Amino acid sequence: MLIDYHTHHVRCGHASGELEEYVQKGIELGLTQLGLSDHMPLLHVDPATYLPGMAMPMEELPRYAEEALRLQQQYKGQIDIRVGLEGDYIEGYEKEIEQIVTAYPWDYVIGSVHFLGEWDITDHRQLAGWEGRDPYEVYVQYYDAVNKAVRTGFFDYIGHIDVIKRFGFKPERSATHLEDDVLYAVKAADMAIELNASGLRMPANEMFPSRRMLEKCRELGIPVTLGSDAHQPERLAQFLDQAVAMLQDIGFNELATFRNRQRGMLSMQIRP
Repeated sequence: MLIDYHTHHVRCGHASGELEEYVQKGIELGLTQLGLSDHMPLLHVDPATYLPGMAMPMEELPRYAEEALRLQQQYKGQIDIRVGLEGDYIEGYEKEIEQIVTAYPWDYVIGSVHFLGEWDITDHRQLAGWEGRDPYEVYVQYYDAVNKAVRTGFFDYIGHIDVIKRFGFKPERSATHLEDDVLYAVKAADMAIELNASGLRMPANEMFPSRRMLEKCRELGIPVTLGSDAHQPERLAQFLDQAVAMLQDIGFNELATFRNRQRGMLSMQIRP
């Protein structure tokens, strides 16, 4: 059993590959379940000011959903496709986010924080945003946004929950209490998180979240799912063998899966 719930394709502007290429790659890899989960269109940034490839245009959202649902039926029996969305939490745009989340028959919606205001903290072209800032205060702002995302009830699990570390900016003061506070919120909301393996190819050189946070999840009983965050078909399931090994070493023996916005659990096995 192998799953990958976090993938992107050409419509989002900063990934490559058509949806069907991911499906075919998933079959080639022997995935049991493949989640299609492209980025929600941006709601708070004027499209005229977008940097190239920032997000899926709003007019592409229904086409994305339609194509993903068609592929789900077309490849039934070959691979179990789950149709999802990575939803950005943007404070002040809750009504607009809810409309998108409820307008389509998603199997799951990932709750992710990429933006602090109009600053995309995950975009390598916007590293100047760190200049003159106290990293600890950025971490406070980031985890406050994640806590608010959790409390909306819009999302099924939180994606790359400590992605704030992506480019290696870390505060001198400990941020452990900020991390734990958000995990307590996730537990209280009966949500899951993902182990996003893409951090191994980032300057952070560590999966999202850290082992320490995963150990806290295990202690609290927070379910975990898996995602490669692939932006090219050839990166589908990248590093997920290492992710599974770490989860099992910590003591996890199940993975969270999603269908029709309902969570299920699957036994986790290391493939030979």
